[in-house]
Amino acid sequence: MIRLVSGKIVDAGKNYVIVEIGAAGAGIGLRVFVPEPTLMRYRPGSSLSLHTYLQVRESELSLYGFETTEELSIFELLLGVSGIGPKVALSTLSALTPDTLRLAVANKEPGILARVPGVGKRTAEKIVVELQGKLSAGEGTLAQLATTMDADSEVIDALTALGYSVVEAQRAVQRIPSSTVGVEDRLRAALSQFSD
Repeated sequence: MIRLVSGKIVDAGKNYVIVEIGAAGAGIGLRVFVPEPTLMRYRPGSSLSLHTYLQVRESELSLYGFETTEELSIFELLLGVSGIGPKVALSTLSALTPDTLRLAVANKEPGILARVPGVGKRTAEKIVVELQGKLSAGEGTLAQLATTMDADSEVIDALTALGYSVVEAQRAVQRIPSSTVGVEDRLRAALSQFSD
């Protein structure tokens, strides 16, 4: 099984990158499906390493890649939930950070998961029930995550009030470094992304 891919991005699509492994021009290009935050961070010409999951079907092989082993583990946990396939699991990691997913499961808040494209109310409830005890975070971490989520909600509201779409606002919030705390600092960090 392919568990790690390292190379240079030669092309990118809506939800995948083509990673050339081997000698430049003489290597092999692998299509690797990645979460949206990863897709936003890397451009063609960039080098990267991805922890991967290989899905084998009768008619195709699909490779899913993640920057951290934590994201890969969560992806695999999501695949263990009945009714969740790779596309929905990838969509979940595109819309929610691992910490947000942990908080939603720990606090039994399927409403957060139901906002993910492809995840309805029943599927969100199933994820919360089946991942209870499998995704853990300490009490201090949960309190910190809750504070960050509240701040992010305010940042999204402020950005939409300024005329940005909800999708643009959510993407900007996902790219804010976790070390940035406080509503004002997080809003400044989000706004700076629009000036790039």
